[in-house]
Amino acid sequence: MRQRIVIDLDGGKAAESQKPARKGRRWVRVLGILGLVVLLVVAVVATEAFLWWRNYRAMPAYSVVVLVDAAARNDFAEFQKHINEDEIVKNMVASVSQKAAGRYGFALNSSIQQQIDERVPSLLPGLKETIRDEVRAQMAFNGLAPHGRSFIYLLLNVPPLLTVTTEGDTANVKLPRGKLMIELTMQRYADGWKITEFKDELAIQRIVDSIMKDLPAIGKIDPNSPLLKQPQRRRSGRGR
Repeated sequence: MRQRIVIDLDGGKAAESQKPARKGRRWVRVLGILGLVVLLVVAVVATEAFLWWRNYRAMPAYSVVVLVDAAARNDFAEFQKHINEDEIVKNMVASVSQKAAGRYGFALNSSIQQQIDERVPSLLPGLKETIRDEVRAQMAFNGLAPHGRSFIYLLLNVPPLLTVTTEGDTANVKLPRGKLMIELTMQRYADGWKITEFKDELAIQRIVDSIMKDLPAIGKIDPNSPLLKQPQRRRSGRGR
């Protein structure tokens, strides 16, 4: 009996037709894995950026940028959120008293010094608005905040100009104002850092100008000043 050998030509074609389908599914799987990896990387970067930004917003340098921006835009409400006016006035008493006493020169005596020490602490609270305007004007100095610059510009360009020393909840900040330097003391509060002390030579001089009319008039030199005492002539030994 003869046996027939049957060759399934269609089956071979079907097997071959399945190979591209398997390759296609493999590429889909690879692309899916790559997509997950990219999403994971983006999520990690976004999380790190968020944490960095949150920490940076809690730093004194960020508060200085906000102050400079608010001062430049004349946003008084925002500016006042970041200063403690009462502390600034209290911490300015010593500097103003010293500068005021210096105006008297040789005319300064213990009586005038006592009057300065007594009157300055009571005069400065009445100048709170003047002091606030002085602080705002110096923080809006054109070298720090060129007219029309965006907050992003200030965020990138102001912090490198600052010298910040932080110790606990207190920070000392130095920032340039032309050839001079402004010194700030900042304190951490529940709602962020605020200026509690402001030191600037020009601002102090202008504040002294505004209170001199309420201080003793600059008059004659103290007659009891040792600078005015004439040295006694030695008596000649002749005629004794």
